[in-house]
Amino acid sequence: VLTLTFNRVDKKNAITTTMYQTLASALRESAEDDSVRVAVLQGAVEIFSAGNDLADFLKNPPNPNELEKAPVVQFLQALHAFPKPIVAAVCGPAVGIGATMLLHCDLVYAGDNAAFSLPFVNLGVCAEGGSSVMLPQLVGFQRAAEKLLLGEAFYAEEALDMGIVSRILPPGDANAYAQAQAAKLAAKPASSLRVTKALMRKSQPGMQDMMLAEIREFVQLLSGPAAKEAITAVMEKRKPDFSKF
Repeated sequence: VLTLTFNRVDKKNAITTTMYQTLASALRESAEDDSVRVAVLQGAVEIFSAGNDLADFLKNPPNPNELEKAPVVQFLQALHAFPKPIVAAVCGPAVGIGATMLLHCDLVYAGDNAAFSLPFVNLGVCAEGGSSVMLPQLVGFQRAAEKLLLGEAFYAEEALDMGIVSRILPPGDANAYAQAQAAKLAAKPASSLRVTKALMRKSQPGMQDMMLAEIREFVQLLSGPAAKEAITAVMEKRKPDFSKF
């Protein structure tokens, strides 16, 4: 079992460019390593991930002309293409890409303190990680629109009802339960698991291209006035004013 743990709790497990690259490399190497049969993504009891490290992302934005090389894109594509089961344990906030990455996982176990948020529009950007396609497919257009257009937080019970998570547990039990489920999967025939997952994923053709299209729009919006106002408001701890945009 390959275990990837977000371990930057003092920064709310916000993900940096270096972290994206490390995650992408680990997933790609493990995809080719027969000794790895399952992957687990997990955070801490109090926080899964606050999503992009905003300051780092602004310092190292993806190059619009070389999006395929951007570490965040490499991570998302490696995650979606990972041929073996992926199990996630989510406790506390899962924000932005901290939430959208879960759509690419096969089993998601949430602590009862889990809080999910897709605040892209509120930051002057757009949905990423394939969520503009995968979320409507999973939960229906109207419910996905509510989450992606309003960007308001929702919690473990609703996420379970929507099918985003598989089970709710006490926060202190979630990581251990995910590991136990991963151990069950690791004991099963690897080829059967890979083929079954591949067949299930056939309903999502063109996802790699879709994620590139999303990030292309994301990067363009990031340099626009609405995003600048949203980011400035976050830094100044005030409510943003989008009346001019």
